[in-house]
Amino acid sequence: MNTVHRTKKLLALTLLTVLPTANAQAAETSEPIGERPAIATHLDQADIDSGKLGIADLLRYGERLFVARFNMLDGQGRPGSTGTGAPRVPDQPAFVRTSAPDSNACAGCHIQPRAGGAGDFVANVFVLAQALDPVTFSTSPELSNERNTLGMMGSGAIEMLAREMSAELIAIREEARADAARSGLPATRDLVAKGVSFGRVTVRPDGRVDPTEIDGVDWDLIVKPFHQKGAVVSLREFTNNAMNHHHGMQSVERFGEDVDADLDEVVNELTVGDITAATIFQAALDVPVQIRSTEPARRAAVARGEAIFAEAGCTSCHVPVLNLESRHFSEPNPYNPPGNLRPEDVARPFTFDLTRDGLAPRIERAADGGAHVRAFTDLKRHDLNDDELEHFANEQVPQGTLNGFADPSEFTIDPVPRPTREFLTRKLWDAGNSDPYGHRGDLTTLTEAIFFHGGDARASRDAFLARPQSDQDAVIEFLKSLRVVEDLPGPPVRIRQGRRTPVTAVR
Repeated sequence: MNTVHRTKKLLALTLLTVLPTANAQAAETSEPIGERPAIATHLDQADIDSGKLGIADLLRYGERLFVARFNMLDGQGRPGSTGTGAPRVPDQPAFVRTSAPDSNACAGCHIQPRAGGAGDFVANVFVLAQALDPVTFSTSPELSNERNTLGMMGSGAIEMLAREMSAELIAIREEARADAARSGLPATRDLVAKGVSFGRVTVRPDGRVDPTEIDGVDWDLIVKPFHQKGAVVSLREFTNNAMNHHHGMQSVERFGEDVDADLDEVVNELTVGDITAATIFQAALDVPVQIRSTEPARRAAVARGEAIFAEAGCTSCHVPVLNLESRHFSEPNPYNPPGNLRPEDVARPFTFDLTRDGLAPRIERAADGGAHVRAFTDLKRHDLNDDELEHFANEQVPQGTLNGFADPSEFTIDPVPRPTREFLTRKLWDAGNSDPYGHRGDLTTLTEAIFFHGGDARASRDAFLARPQSDQDAVIEFLKSLRVVEDLPGPPVRIRQGRRTPVTAVR
């Protein structure tokens, strides 16, 4: 047993020894005297399923988990496992900036302009380095992909958009499959979900899928809206992954009950209920909005910039609004991969209204009972590189394969890696205060980010740069008006979720 393990065990024994003799003091202070874990109590999923715990309870507890600075008594660290859960000789350091654990708290990176937001360049993560054994102390792009921390505001609406788009795409594929089986001939269908084209799918009479014309989404047609590569399907999957990867905190649903998978002598570090609360907290975070100045000249520039943004073709990918059929978020996600809670694992899904519950401002309710999500994205992967502009082609390590969660035998060709040059269209609804920009966070201004748009966005980029400087400035002013509200609660601000929102103005 190394020094860290001995220290952790001694601390745990000290707590067990002190607590019975300190009952009077504990009663007065309500907490044990001395060292204690960051999270002393954990949630039972059964209390969530039964309705004993509601949205307010989960938000409070989920926020505690999100901002908690985990320590060794919580089970922080994973000396006996990699960031993917593979076993290793228990000798990994408590913190490794590259291979991780690399953070004390979720809010350590997701903090701009407040907990749940984006991260500074210093908060960059090294994706896929967590799988290396032994750990690497190198930041070489041959070993990992360096990426900036994205904001989580509005994530509940984004996940629900992805679910509805996935259902549409899968239904199109299944219609083609039924047609091919009936006719004995290959059947081809256009893949369009919420007005976004993902290419075409062909299904052979034997049921196998020819994926060669599928574009911007994995071959399983499940839209994965998290990670800049579009590799993670849900907030829950993201949370299970991140807790282990960045903090060395293992969840029961991923690693098993009473199993010390990482050999740190702490079990059941995060319960199923804990992960549900952390997921609901992120799903119920407020959405970014448009904050409008009281200065007439600035407001006029924003309006003109919004029009120019559309005229230049930027909205072909940065779609201003996508509409939800249902305004309710439900947990867990039916498309979750193994190792993550699924609907059949709970007595009933936990649901809440994205237009009514959670932190305000919220997404706008639609007249048909759905909701409008003004995120400026199409949730599709694009290649922004060409022969002249290759700023976004700096990654070398593929993150998974294009077959997604599907069995490779379902396709007519062998799986290929997800393209290293493609990334999800960045959500722009927080562009005004989510800098720096680019998947690596190495661009300090919006103009730089636009300048390096090549490939699929080259025509729009060129159209923007061809405009006079005053028009370019107007576009930037428009983008800067799309922001996360920085202080909640606080003074009233003029926001625009939809055209009809009555609000008060600030300068």
